[in-house]
Amino acid sequence: MKIAVLSGKGGTGKTFVSVNLAAVISDAIYLDCDVEEPNGHLFFKPDLTSIEEVYVKVPVVDTTKCSGCRQCVEFCKFNALAYINNSLLIFSELCHSCGGCSLICPDNALSEIDKSVGNVQMGTYKNLTVITGIMNPGEESGVPIIQHLLDHACDKENIVVIDCPAGSSCTVMESIKDADYCVLVTEPTLLSVHNLSMIHELARLLNKPCGVVINKYLNELNPVEQFCQENNLSILARIGFDLYLSVIGAKGLIAVEENRDYQAVFSQLYKQIIKEAGHEAVIDNQR
Repeated sequence: MKIAVLSGKGGTGKTFVSVNLAAVISDAIYLDCDVEEPNGHLFFKPDLTSIEEVYVKVPVVDTTKCSGCRQCVEFCKFNALAYINNSLLIFSELCHSCGGCSLICPDNALSEIDKSVGNVQMGTYKNLTVITGIMNPGEESGVPIIQHLLDHACDKENIVVIDCPAGSSCTVMESIKDADYCVLVTEPTLLSVHNLSMIHELARLLNKPCGVVINKYLNELNPVEQFCQENNLSILARIGFDLYLSVIGAKGLIAVEENRDYQAVFSQLYKQIIKEAGHEAVIDNQR
């Protein structure tokens, strides 16, 4: 079973929920798909077992063969090619690595080379497998790295916790496309309702069952609970506003390992997710 944890903006506690959820699950796999700014490893501090470079294909031109027919320029819908001053220019940052330009070139002037866009680091922490994607600075898209990350978990029987990028961009869509359940992390503020509505709409469009975790919860009426009620969204957990969490977070510690109360909170959250997703047999198999 794959559990995706996402939020409409950064700073809501998405990684906090992901890390602690993974830590209470026996033999889980933690995938950090927040490839632009991964930080789950700061808490797990895994023993690295391997690092895999992630490459994409980009075109290169042999100017001695290019006749300037411009068929490749007309073919590319992403404007990654231009023919200016009798020279073919390639903008690799716009390339989507479809390979079409090299196939359509009548002069065989275009070929493809590997371009590194980041890496995937695999490691272990106690009974957990920790897999982190890291995008190279300046790259346009983390999707190829996320695809590589998900490949490591596609055939596994373990519970997989996916720490998604913040927001609702194409990297988030890629992260949750194979998820069995989505946990939407939010805060009890009016701004958070707007961001929650975006990721709820994304989960709905992809036909993903989902529930909400309200982080930094205060025991008072808030617009998030009203939104959940109006949209028939289950509130999986309410995690109170607690300065203690800020202290242990700053120290890079994991709440469920430092405090029994939080171990109980996240154990119950895990059980609630399994129940909502209709996978009760998963917990039975772990006993």
